[in-house]
Amino acid sequence: MRTATIERNTKETQIKLSLNLDGSGVGTVDTGIGFFNHMLELLKKHALIDLDVKAVGDLDVDYHHTVEDVGLVFGQALNQALGDRRGITRYGFASIPMDEALCETSVDLGGRPFVVFTSAKKHLMVRDFEVKLLEEFFRAVSVEGRLNVHLREIYGDETHHVCEGIFKSFARALRQAVASDPREKGVPSSKGIL
Repeated sequence: MRTATIERNTKETQIKLSLNLDGSGVGTVDTGIGFFNHMLELLKKHALIDLDVKAVGDLDVDYHHTVEDVGLVFGQALNQALGDRRGITRYGFASIPMDEALCETSVDLGGRPFVVFTSAKKHLMVRDFEVKLLEEFFRAVSVEGRLNVHLREIYGDETHHVCEGIFKSFARALRQAVASDPREKGVPSSKGIL
């Protein structure tokens, strides 16, 4: 089973997260941040991962610590669940329309963290949630999960739709990348290690 459970407790956040890469998209998400919960629900559903997240953070200060730390814990769980990454597809790509918005993501589980987050809505808000925090989430996932991820808003008018398109495209790309490849007998790298 490709599963992991991680706990992180700091003065700013207390997080427990469980992940099953071979799940069916079920689980409970509670971060105390409504819009972020919605994005994580989309992630688990479209990646077909089972995901349970309970996060308590210093929301009276800002959402930043909670969003970033959930990303760190999700990345750690992803890395642990992948193990030596033997037999995985490694790469994933998805282009997702969400009404008037179109977003795409490319993922490489090759072991090197890097994020490119391109969105004209980056400095806007959805209710009281700053879209820029999504970039912080993905950066944390990338570092701890050891993946390269490029997320791009191609176009879109409604900020909420753009955020949904970004998360859905990431989820679908991740779903491809973590999938087992029956033709891959070892680690999908000419180096022999990821």
